[in-house]
Amino acid sequence: MENTKRTVTCGELSASDVGKTVILNGWVHRSRELGGLTFILLRDRYGITQVVVGDKSSDQVKKIAASLKSEYCVAVKGTVAARSEKDVNKEMATGAIEVEADDIEIFTTSEALPFAIDEVRQKDGTLVLPNEDLRLRYRYLDLRREPMKQNIILRSNVTFATREYLTKQGFLEIETPTFIKSTPEGARDYLVPSRVHPGKFYSLPQSPQLYKQLLMVSGFDKYFQIARCYRDEDARGDRQPEFTQIDMEMSFTNREEVLSTTEGMMGYIFKKTLNYDLPAKFDRISWDDAFNLYGSDKPDLRFDLKIQDAAFMAGLSDFNAFKAGAANAGMDIERHKRSGLKALVVKNVADKYSRKMVEELEAVAKKYKAKGLAWMKVNAEGTFEGGVSKFFAGKEGEICPKLGAEKNDLLLFVSDEKWQVACVALGAVRKQLGKDLNLYNPADEFHFAWIIDFPYFAWNEEENHWETEHHMFTLPQKKYWDTLESDPGSVKGDLYDLVLNGYELASGSMRINDPALQQRIFKIVGYSQERAEKAFGFLVQAFKFGAPPHGGIAPGLDRLVMLMRHEESIHEVIAFPKNNLAASPMDECPSPVDEQQLKDLHIVVTEKEE
Repeated sequence: MENTKRTVTCGELSASDVGKTVILNGWVHRSRELGGLTFILLRDRYGITQVVVGDKSSDQVKKIAASLKSEYCVAVKGTVAARSEKDVNKEMATGAIEVEADDIEIFTTSEALPFAIDEVRQKDGTLVLPNEDLRLRYRYLDLRREPMKQNIILRSNVTFATREYLTKQGFLEIETPTFIKSTPEGARDYLVPSRVHPGKFYSLPQSPQLYKQLLMVSGFDKYFQIARCYRDEDARGDRQPEFTQIDMEMSFTNREEVLSTTEGMMGYIFKKTLNYDLPAKFDRISWDDAFNLYGSDKPDLRFDLKIQDAAFMAGLSDFNAFKAGAANAGMDIERHKRSGLKALVVKNVADKYSRKMVEELEAVAKKYKAKGLAWMKVNAEGTFEGGVSKFFAGKEGEICPKLGAEKNDLLLFVSDEKWQVACVALGAVRKQLGKDLNLYNPADEFHFAWIIDFPYFAWNEEENHWETEHHMFTLPQKKYWDTLESDPGSVKGDLYDLVLNGYELASGSMRINDPALQQRIFKIVGYSQERAEKAFGFLVQAFKFGAPPHGGIAPGLDRLVMLMRHEESIHEVIAFPKNNLAASPMDECPSPVDEQQLKDLHIVVTEKEE
């Protein structure tokens, strides 16, 4: 074939192209012989086209076609022909046509594949995949699979839509350094040794936080960046050593504007890429309500099963386990003293849940530090039975109306002296019930919500000091400024999390822009003036030159695309991720380096002690 450059892709031919001579380039997806004809499904990233080698093809073309195997990379020249009506494949975008081959050239052959590129499914429709390390070792093949291809295409489209929206809103895309000063906060840094400054190190950024705040001081009032970030922490399904976030910051703003801008961006992204309409405004839930009602600060709101307070039940019997959880009931919620006796009423399932099934739910609660999971059912007569029912016999008239319990409902309880333990444990049970009972609203595929009014400080019992829940540059809500030092535990931060379908998608806040207020925060969390100056002096110094009020947010791009594609791991939406050991089976990094390189960097590697 003199010219092998494709004239069309494998996804664009239709009945209107019949009679045209075309050249296709791609990979052999499948090949089969039938009745003296060879049918080749040729694939590129745009789609699949069926190629036919038959009576009109030369002997040489037939010979080449017979030699083709899966994933051979080839060029095909031929004429577009209409398929007969009975042979039209309505499942293929190009299913109305086929290309009758006049010539075929093999660019390169392929060895036997380590796994199938085509989808393999069980009888129930479940996709069968090889183990992850095998997929990552041959990631370039894994990326040829249709689901992976669609994941990467969506990621590209989401990134473009993000840039498009923010640019239209007056944001500037500005790059910040990837070699920065190591700061002692957050996760562990990845360090880069300096050759020209022996014994000194750069750090790879955990986020562009400090630099984007400096950009606000510089006068660039609307900044964004598709930012690469690095954290040396244990990997999980929704975490990676290196990840990408949509980093944003705004000056002369307030929380409402940041939230509204983010809502508009998400709405634009989902409409542009999925043709999915999000509500103009997302739910807003206080941190306290999120735990009280859902047992989590990242609740899955696609189903409406709420946790209820059951402190009143402690006074209805001598069941001691409930009394400890209710001990703090009715006390000041601002002081973090809440009822630790919580209930779930699961509607119309009592006849479906055996004792063994309830024990499985109890195992979930215990995983989250609950001492147990108490339960009872409302039977067909409207009385309690099973579990702890003997302690509350005859109290149905007092309990059921308050909890909204009816016949055939299952009642589940967690009681703990610590309010948050009770909430989190029953929240985990709630999440498990959502999966087990398929409680999700089909019309509510993507449910966003804002979690607001977070505690600013948390007490570190092991180290016996206060630390910030978010980061030290978050602005405390103004009404707490006078009591920062005297009552840190009651302080709420002007910060906000964006959650989607049970995942934290973004975290953001208004920022401190007053050097004096920043120094007060440093002092409360135990940073001496010398230590604060060493770590963050350049930022505090910048605030002395007219720092505007500012705030921002940073949605995780990997996690966003993962949720948009209904995947369970961000590995599925990153072209070349690391595995759960933070390693790459494909190129075997991290790996040893040449001794001379270490010498140049003034590094000596010592044997690890057993």
